Amino acid sequence: MHVVDRRLPRALAWGAAAAIPALFVGVFFLWPVIALIATGFTSDGRLDLAGIPEVLGLERSWRVLGNTLAQASLATVLSIALGIPAAFALYKLKFRGRSFLRGLLTVPFVLPTVVVGVAFTALFGPGGSLYFLGLDRSLLVVVLALAFFNVTVVARTVGGYWSQLDSRQAQAARMLGAGPVRAFVTITLPALGPAIASAGALVFLFCATSFGVVLILGGREFANIETEIYRLTVQFLDLRSAAVLSLVQFVIVALALLASSLLRRKHERAYGMRHEERAPRQSDAPVLIVFGATLVFLHALPIAALVWRSLQGVKGTGVTLANYVALVDPPESSPLRGTVFDAIGLSLWIACLATLIAVVFGMLVVLVVSRKPRSRLLQRTISLYDSAIMLPLGISAVTLGFGLLLTMHRPLGIGFDLRTSVVLIPIAQALIALPLVVRTLLPVLRGIDTRTREAAMMLGATPARVLATIDFPLLGRTAGLALGFAFAVSLGEFGATAFLVRPDAQTLPVVIATLVSNPEPASYGAALAASVVLGVLSAGIMLGAERLRPAGVSTGSW
Repeated sequence: MHVVDRRLPRALAWGAAAAIPALFVGVFFLWPVIALIATGFTSDGRLDLAGIPEVLGLERSWRVLGNTLAQASLATVLSIALGIPAAFALYKLKFRGRSFLRGLLTVPFVLPTVVVGVAFTALFGPGGSLYFLGLDRSLLVVVLALAFFNVTVVARTVGGYWSQLDSRQAQAARMLGAGPVRAFVTITLPALGPAIASAGALVFLFCATSFGVVLILGGREFANIETEIYRLTVQFLDLRSAAVLSLVQFVIVALALLASSLLRRKHERAYGMRHEERAPRQSDAPVLIVFGATLVFLHALPIAALVWRSLQGVKGTGVTLANYVALVDPPESSPLRGTVFDAIGLSLWIACLATLIAVVFGMLVVLVVSRKPRSRLLQRTISLYDSAIMLPLGISAVTLGFGLLLTMHRPLGIGFDLRTSVVLIPIAQALIALPLVVRTLLPVLRGIDTRTREAAMMLGATPARVLATIDFPLLGRTAGLALGFAFAVSLGEFGATAFLVRPDAQTLPVVIATLVSNPEPASYGAALAASVVLGVLSAGIMLGAERLRPAGVSTGSW
């Protein structure tokens, strides 16, 4: 009887821990997405599929779809080609400064998309150092900007796997006469296949749903599905066509995930795993040159151009702080209602709220998902729950913002239109950050030997005491990194926020996009300065968070 009495409160507590984040994701993610799908398939409350052939019959729809696939495919190939040398240099070689370079290479992933878009414009656009190449508003620049983010994803995903790969088979092949290239192609590359396939699918997903970069660098000529949904919604109020394009995007995302799963199954084999690192050799020079060139030309050069152009006057001569002064004292021609400084304050406040929501709910999810019950039914239930919480990672931010815009007019009988306040912005940002928080914290709790918890309970510890003395201390050690990820991602979020901001309360990324699109030279200068401020905030937070990660603790991949 006492056992039953103890099991019931425990089951209720675990049920509540699982239900609260699930309710949050259900109301603010699943409902808006389902409503968005319904908008594309219904008319006046009845099933109506006429909108699908109507939209897909337009030449522009196919051009946008072609742009999306071309940009994502080319950027994925380039990211893998440059990410594999970076993975080798950072995870297989041991040298002084490696930890700093690992942290530095994480920064591009969390840099706001508008900052990267403005940085490439400062380099390749009018007045930029490489403007003479004639690449402004070209497909190549869009692809380079997409690779700027995603080389990091490949390096982390492949590098983490590669660092554990047993290299004795490749060494044996070298001793039998195989050259380094042949040994890599015939032995190491097939072994890395699952990790490369997983990284490639993720990169394709990120590139196919990219918004800020394509909006700033691509214009109408190189618009992708994301920017087209935004244009149809904001400029033409054509919600039905936008919903149909969102459905097309769902199909692309689903096919990318399916391809990733099939590739992993096809190439997964039992390879020996052991942690191996060594000092660089002369034969590593070609790989290190490629890695160095990636850091300098792909990552450092656009950022340097952004900083330099932000210190130039309107006419491009002399060093001045005028663009930074305009952040607090805007010129009369400014398209903003307030100052950029106001937007910085609002962005920081919203990012704090979003981080709090994402980390609290993320911890609850991690506590539930990290359990290893003996019951197969419970194991499958937990696996499904984990997949459901990860769903926002596979849906674009623009789709999420569009769905929230459709559904949050007096939702659930609340006598208040949530769309007229900024309250939806931290909610949307928290939904985007939640999967990253979970994937950052989960490996820590899954690394705990189940026997440790069982031994503590056999010695008389209650489940609450086990949580307090074993799980929470480990979570707390890694929470700093999760906080950093969530805050940096929320601070730079642009896709969903662009739908939800009000003219008198705009976040910093939205303000930068507004200034860039204004024809006044002074507005462009202020956009450059604001981009530097946003980039410094995001990079500083991320580098600080990386330092909080305990040594030897893996944080998994995305």
